[in-house]
Amino acid sequence: MTRFFSNRGAVIFAPFLTLGILATPLASADVGSRLWATGGVTTIEGSAGGGLVPWALLGSYASDEEWGGTVAISRAEVDDYTLAVIGAGLNWNNRVEVTFARQTLDLSSLKKDELNQDVFGVKVRLIGDALYSPWGQWSAGVQHKRQQDFTVPEAIGARDDSGTDVYFAGSKLFFAAVFGRNLLLNATVRGTRANQGGLLGFGGDLNNSYEFMAEAGAGVFINRQWLLGAEYRQKPDNLSFAREDDWWDLFIAWVPDRRLAVTAAFVNLGDVATLKDQQGVYLSLQGSF
Repeated sequence: MTRFFSNRGAVIFAPFLTLGILATPLASADVGSRLWATGGVTTIEGSAGGGLVPWALLGSYASDEEWGGTVAISRAEVDDYTLAVIGAGLNWNNRVEVTFARQTLDLSSLKKDELNQDVFGVKVRLIGDALYSPWGQWSAGVQHKRQQDFTVPEAIGARDDSGTDVYFAGSKLFFAAVFGRNLLLNATVRGTRANQGGLLGFGGDLNNSYEFMAEAGAGVFINRQWLLGAEYRQKPDNLSFAREDDWWDLFIAWVPDRRLAVTAAFVNLGDVATLKDQQGVYLSLQGSF
């Protein structure tokens, strides 16, 4: 892992770090009226949350009677795969979030072409507020995913080239909970048929039905600009071709300005399509407006 971080990790981190250093703080009155960093960051599927798990929070800083939006670019490099993501989202009145993400998985290690998947998402805040409601904020969401080339997933036993995940999430911020620092907790339950998040299709020879998977995230605000945390995402096991492991990450997010968020993480994806113990780095740059 030392070699990984010193070589590939440094290369992909450089442009994100440079953008962060060069970012000039801007007037934030027109970015929305919610508190600093309360929109989370952009997940690999486009929804607001951490890197791997959608939270109940909605993206941007839009509050009631406001519009807001986010754009993000992300990249994960593990031992044998590279995943690049571009995403965007709109938030209406802190009630409805509409998102899109294009995922590109590089399969050069398997001597195959890349896989592309589009993810269309909608999340609705049902009740509560993550900061001030005693029981936090609760949201429900759907993510419709569609493969652009089904050749590889079909060859390994996937049943469909598209599928729809549904999820229910709750988030709560506890003030001064950890050595005087604010603590954010999130729990998500997802109904899914997706293999590796949909990148390897949907359903398979072992199972073609929806299963409920548990996901969770936690973060401690070191100060207003820095959030340190971890996430866990349970996965279904639909294909006899290859066992599917759960995902987890350790992340740090930097929010130097209300318009900018930079996230770095160590990710562990377990075994992916017969390749063992896929670990590496994840980096994301998000802009809010």
